[in-house]
Amino acid sequence: MNRYYLPSSEWQSHTLCITGEEARHATRVMRVQLGAQVEIIDGCGKSAVCIITHIERSILHCEIQHQKSHPAPQFPVTLCQSIPKGGNMELIVQKAVELGVNTIQPLITQRTVARPDTLEKKQAKWQRIALEACKQCGQNYLPKVAAPLNFQPWISQLEKFDTSIIASLDDQALHLKEHLTNNPLKGSIALLIGPEGDFSPDEYTQAYNAGFQPISFGGIIMRVETASIYGLSVIQHEITSS
Repeated sequence: MNRYYLPSSEWQSHTLCITGEEARHATRVMRVQLGAQVEIIDGCGKSAVCIITHIERSILHCEIQHQKSHPAPQFPVTLCQSIPKGGNMELIVQKAVELGVNTIQPLITQRTVARPDTLEKKQAKWQRIALEACKQCGQNYLPKVAAPLNFQPWISQLEKFDTSIIASLDDQALHLKEHLTNNPLKGSIALLIGPEGDFSPDEYTQAYNAGFQPISFGGIIMRVETASIYGLSVIQHEITSS
């Protein structure tokens, strides 16, 4: 069943109208037909199975058959991601959504090579990628891709998480599995991943002072995107096993 997004502010009690880019995608790409069954989500935990009753050029009129409210995640996960080179951030966003992340915070660190003047447009693109991944994988909560922030002001004003871990090359870092055995996940979770070239010593100090615990992914040094996907996979496994 094809899934489409409609903000909660535009929902009505019996009928829903899909407009804009979502409607154009449905009519021109998916070639939806009258009477087809679709699922519509509001990105805030509500979904509805609908029947298409009328098709205009840029509007789909849908009649709600039944709708459902999905519980909010018990362990909301925030991926604090140093922006990697090239298009790897797009892959990270897509896979992070598929792995159940709730928020993605892009970060500009001392060794980040991304151009700051292009990041506003990139943020909008990353949010669109998150939406498409959300619709495809069955997520009912649309993850937010926050505005990119410089590391120092971000870490100095960071909200408190119940679980805060940082992928670290520090010799004192415990393997992630060992760390989670000793410190089971609880409440809100933050996973902090560095850029190519790793965090600077000063950034490590700031992260530790902010409460992040150093964890290791083993003896193999992973690429940034691999580390993000690996860390989120282990966290998701722990969440679903708890």
